[in-house]
Amino acid sequence: MKDNFSQFDFESLELYKKALEYIDFVYEITIKFPREELFGLTSQFRNAANSIALNIGEGYGESIPIALRYLKISRGSIRECLVCSTIAHRRKYMEDNNYFESRRKLTELSKLSAGYKKYLDSKK
Repeated sequence: MKDNFSQFDFESLELYKKALEYIDFVYEITIKFPREELFGLTSQFRNAANSIALNIGEGYGESIPIALRYLKISRGSIRECLVCSTIAHRRKYMEDNNYFESRRKLTELSKLSAGYKKYLDSKK
C-alpha cells in the first residue's frame, strides 16, 4: 500500500536514513539494559541517538550557517552515542558483537556527516 503523503527533502539523505536505522538499533539493544538504568544510561543513549536524526531534519533547508550549527549538534550526538555504548559495554549491558556493531554504525554516520558538512561548506 502506497502512502498518500509526500516526502520531505531531508528524508532522502543517506545520513538521515542511517540515523533512523541507528535509532532502531539503539532501542533494540537498550531494551535489554537493567531496569535501574531506565532513567540513566538507557534514556541518555536513546536521546543521543534520536538527536542525530532530529538535528539533521531540523537544520535541513535552513540557511547554511544554521544548517551547519544543527549538523554540529548532530555530530556531537554521534560522539555521545559512542561514549554511551562504551559505558554500556564496560558495564556488561552490551555484548561484544553489539558494541562493535554500534561502533561500526557510528563510524559510518560520522563519515556521512563529514561528507554532508563538506557539501554545506562548499555552498557558503
